[in-house]
Amino acid sequence: MPVRLPGRLLATLLLAAALPLSAPLASFSEEVQLIRSAEAQSVQKNPIERAESALQTLISRLRGRTMPEGIVKSNGRIEATQVDVAAKYPGRLTTLNVDEGDEVTAGQVLGAISSPEVEAQLRGAQAQVLGAKQALAAAEALIVQRSSDLAFARTDLERGTNLLDSGNITRQIYDQRRNRFEVAEAAFHAATDQRNQAESQIKSAEADVDRYQAILVDMVLISPRSGRVQYRLARAGEVILPGQRVLTILDLNDVYMTIYLPAADAGRLALGDDARIIADPVPEYVIPATVSFVATDAQFTPKSVETDEEREKLMFRVKLQIDPKVLEKYRRQVKTGVRGIGVVRLSPSIAWPNDLAVKLPQ
Repeated sequence: MPVRLPGRLLATLLLAAALPLSAPLASFSEEVQLIRSAEAQSVQKNPIERAESALQTLISRLRGRTMPEGIVKSNGRIEATQVDVAAKYPGRLTTLNVDEGDEVTAGQVLGAISSPEVEAQLRGAQAQVLGAKQALAAAEALIVQRSSDLAFARTDLERGTNLLDSGNITRQIYDQRRNRFEVAEAAFHAATDQRNQAESQIKSAEADVDRYQAILVDMVLISPRSGRVQYRLARAGEVILPGQRVLTILDLNDVYMTIYLPAADAGRLALGDDARIIADPVPEYVIPATVSFVATDAQFTPKSVETDEEREKLMFRVKLQIDPKVLEKYRRQVKTGVRGIGVVRLSPSIAWPNDLAVKLPQ
């Protein structure tokens, strides 16, 4: 009875018989890979993949391209001026009203530090002020009394002098009147000294009050600039030491890119020259900037600088400041630490290429 083979197996055997016996097995594998590649290419890429591919292509073109004559580029990183909010006096951090990423304005209250010791010292100084004022009032009342006693003693002495000259009183009675005058005069000066002392005590106590109040004011954390909270370095309830940083704030009005150029290029730049910045995450945009700083000392210096070739190796730090108007408009999009490309012109007469014209999001 003849054996019947399944249809798929029979077709496979017939196909194998039709192939040349000398064809290697690898050719079959290559054909399979070609088919799979064609199928993969037939699948339409999604929009995100197409956008990422286009961005990477543009970045590669910018990094690898040859710039026109008189225009140079260098890799860099976008940075911003950082300011620290630190404690001036020790205490316990009672409140901290902001977190990382929050926008703050200059003068905004960010948190507060408490110190029961300073508060107690303030109350003590205020009590001293009150006591000194009471002493001053008593001294002034005493001065009025002593002044009256002194005036009476002076009049009595003057009358005694006339009576002594006319022989109507004895020397002993006159001496008694003079002694009463001297005692009244001394009492008046003593009362005056008490008043002066009370006034000095008031000033001293008020100075202590002002000092403790100033300490408590400084224990309120105030934002020194407008910007964004970069780091939160403490939490409410922690004990803070003098000088300890609590927050780090980025000044979003002072954002720049630092690049490094050889001596021949850096020496031709002038402060205020136009520049361009292209950030890696958004290479389709060209950000306007200006040259705000050119280092006077080389950053990367060979051990000896004796030949022209060695001088060409000197690299100078150049700071490209982003236009503050652009920063204000796109404040929430500003990010630091972003890498990109900085481009400068070695002469203001050189025109920017079309692909380096300013282009910002709408």
